Amino acid sequence: MNKRLLGNDKLEVSAIGLGCMGMSFGYGPAADKNEMIKLIHSAVDQGITFFDTAEVYGPYVNEELVGEALAPYKGKVVIATKFGFDIDRVQNKHVEC
Repeated sequence: MNKRLLGNDKLEVSAIGLGCMGMSFGYGPAADKNEMIKLIHSAVDQGITFFDTAEVYGPYVNEELVGEALAPYKGKVVIATKFGFDIDRVQNKHVEC
C-alpha cells in the first residue's frame, strides 16, 4: 500500500482511506455492526491505516463503531473525525443551524 505524509508533523497514512459514514448513517439503515467490524479489520489487513468518521454520524454511533473495531490496532492506524456539530442530546440528533 502506498503511503502519504500529512501535515507538518508528517503523519504517515495509507494513500487509500476508508470513509465509515455509510456503515451507520446516511445511506439507509445502519449496517450490521459485526459485519462492519469485519470489514474494517479486512481493510487493515489490506494495508489501510486511515479511517474517517464523525460525531454526527449516528450521532456518536459511527465513532463508537470505528473505535471498537480499531481498538486492537491502537498506534497502528489513524482515525480522522469531525466534531463541533450542534447535536440535540435529548433527541440525539443533529440540529440544523
